Amino acid sequence: MEIDFSRLAHGLIPAIIQDSETKNVLMLGYMNKEAYQKTLETGKVTFFSRSKQRLWTKGEESGNFLNLVDIKNDCDEDTLLIQAQPVGPTCHTGADTCWQTPNKNNYGFISELEETIESRKENADSEKSYVASLFAKGINKIAQKVGEEAVEVVIEAKDNDEELFLGESADLLFHYLILLQAKGYKLDDVINVLKSRQK
Repeated sequence: MEIDFSRLAHGLIPAIIQDSETKNVLMLGYMNKEAYQKTLETGKVTFFSRSKQRLWTKGEESGNFLNLVDIKNDCDEDTLLIQAQPVGPTCHTGADTCWQTPNKNNYGFISELEETIESRKENADSEKSYVASLFAKGINKIAQKVGEEAVEVVIEAKDNDEELFLGESADLLFHYLILLQAKGYKLDDVINVLKSRQK
């Protein structure tokens, strides 16, 4: 991999640190050639500290290391994307990231939907919310709805109406997310089971 350390002042290039698991951006640091080499040699992400004017391995004082997983160079060969496994919080403030955001898996809209379902569960007003009314009826009703939606998906899969098939698939996924929360779980718990089966 060719890296052009000469493009920016003092031979430094930006290094974006991304959690290899959650894909969240944890921090931005700067590397010179020596910091890059030390990162490769030790497996611990190392920067050139502009304030200390020396090499600085993240976690050398706190123990909150960034264990190297992968390094990619950008198209201009002057910015690195480093995937790492964080040991503890990344930010010196104690936050997960330097943007004060939690470092957790985020599935975009599905995660937002899970949060909405959780909110309806905790603030149950069954007269206004379909989700709250399902939680009010209990686990048996929720499980029944998942069963009904699963049957409807199977029926629509045998026909050629894509709109109906996708609509029933959306209904099944939605009710399944409700069932997970009724049982005290999240999508992450199911994904972790699937990951464990890869080993």
